[in-house]
Amino acid sequence: MLKALLTDIDGTITDPARRIHTGAIETIRSLVGQGVVVVLASGNTSCFMESLCKMIGTQGSFIAENGGVFRVGYTGPLRITGDQSACRKALETVQVYYRTRGKELDLFSPTYRFADLAFARTVPVGEVKEIVKDYPVQVIDTGYAIHLQSPGVNKGTTLVTLAETMGLNPADFLAIGDSVNDIQMLKAAGIGITVANAHPDTKAAAEYVAEKEYGDGFVEGMKKYSSYFRAR
Repeated sequence: MLKALLTDIDGTITDPARRIHTGAIETIRSLVGQGVVVVLASGNTSCFMESLCKMIGTQGSFIAENGGVFRVGYTGPLRITGDQSACRKALETVQVYYRTRGKELDLFSPTYRFADLAFARTVPVGEVKEIVKDYPVQVIDTGYAIHLQSPGVNKGTTLVTLAETMGLNPADFLAIGDSVNDIQMLKAAGIGITVANAHPDTKAAAEYVAEKEYGDGFVEGMKKYSSYFRAR
């Protein structure tokens, strides 16, 4: 039996315009009401994730910055699993490269990030990988932003640590996502599923692929596995 849900945000519980799917909110609140732990996971910042937890109505646990940061509950300490120092140096090199070519990177909330650094997908991700190939960082393309992150840090590795902190096992979780940065968490969880709009590699890693896209696919997946959950 499953005790917890770990869900990605963008592309998974949203619609194509990145608006939160109202049916997904209702589904999550129903699970919370049944005593199921719901954890949100994203490449976004911790302050964004805290606000989202409150507005959706979860118990406050989240994974942010693609696994670089996590927190258990609303009152738990913010735990940082990534090392931003190398990311800063790599980012500086990327910025210099593009500035000499007359282009400025559009950074995403660098002041509020503690583990990774992210910028808009206005430059080729393959080119970024080549620029930072000599730095101890990984380049993650979420489909919404390009992230520089510590090697070996992802949503899956942080799921393992988060589960232990919560007194759970990764096998107690159902994980659902859509992008390549969700693959590790789908594999680490007891059950990994995805929505119809997911990347082909993510679909290949999933136990179940919903017939519907985006938030509709999330609701479909939760209905299929609703009997697998029990209150913690």
